[in-house]
Amino acid sequence: MAISMTEAAEAHIQSQLAKRGNGIGIRVGVKTAGCSGLAYVLEFVDSAEAEDTVFEQNGVKLVVDPKSLVYLDGTQLDFVKEGLNEGFTFTNPNVKNECGCGESFHV
Repeated sequence: MAISMTEAAEAHIQSQLAKRGNGIGIRVGVKTAGCSGLAYVLEFVDSAEAEDTVFEQNGVKLVVDPKSLVYLDGTQLDFVKEGLNEGFTFTNPNVKNECGCGESFHV
């Protein structure tokens, strides 16, 4: 099982951790929400839990809990700027359907 990130995502995470002044990386997870069932969750993480899986690329760590890893296996995290909008996007091969607003998904 693995999760990867693009160079743009790596750079953005490094920048945000530097501004924050501490933390080991970003926690990536899923929660029950939205009209399709699941939504992505991102938050700073200061320390990993024993049951977490940590993926590291070029010094940037993505921390994932075991329940979320099942839904995120094979996912690539990207950071995209389009006009005035910017944010993380997920390319998740497990997604079967997404809601119209793009906030939630179903596997």
